Amino acid sequence: MNAAVLKAETRLFLREPGSLFWIVAAPTVLLVILGLIPAFREANPDLGGRRVIDLYVPVVVLMSMIMAGVQAMPPVFAGYRERGILRRASTTPMQPAALLAAQAVLHGAAVLCAVVLALAVGRVAFGVELPNGLAGYVLTLVLAVLSVLALGAALSAVPRSTKTAGVIGTVAFLAMMFTAGVWIPVQVMPDVLQRAVEFTPLGAASAALDRAAGGAWPGWGHLAIVVFWTSILSGAAVRWFRWE
Repeated sequence: MNAAVLKAETRLFLREPGSLFWIVAAPTVLLVILGLIPAFREANPDLGGRRVIDLYVPVVVLMSMIMAGVQAMPPVFAGYRERGILRRASTTPMQPAALLAAQAVLHGAAVLCAVVLALAVGRVAFGVELPNGLAGYVLTLVLAVLSVLALGAALSAVPRSTKTAGVIGTVAFLAMMFTAGVWIPVQVMPDVLQRAVEFTPLGAASAALDRAAGGAWPGWGHLAIVVFWTSILSGAAVRWFRWE
């Protein structure tokens, strides 16, 4: 990755406080709102004695990834393409992969900040246990971030305008929010729907994070699904990316 490209993209990224808010702060705000619901702080026998708020900490972590990869990245590239910035860049030695990598690094760093914030607030405000299987939790987080950013890169390769990017991003956003368990935690979905969702990158990541948080090693099958989607989406992003 070109250091000059990363430096330039970092300056531009920090000029967008709105994106930083939705990636870093908004998921934790949602967690606080849900945590203020008394029923969500009570142990539920159907969840093995756990509380709903315990399930939502990994969910809001995944929400941050969705915000970064699906809502934030595609409009950046669409805006560059719409204003002719990418066309001018195509006349330089810079490769598309360098620009995609720089954006992935920046959005990934923002997601990591969101993870730390969500875990800290969940623990301090609502007594949510920190992940017991730390190694498995970190591995799953890294793989999930790579998967969502690969999706964001693939979506960024297509739109020619910010309006189109917004439409595509919204459709992908709604679908990914469902599979991540934001609307309904994956663990309480009907069995058939749960098995289907776990074949999606964030559905598999949600199940893996839940196991790791409880101290178990995340299922290899779930991790393999996340890796599979990451490789497919990364290849699509590089293949589809166009300067104009």
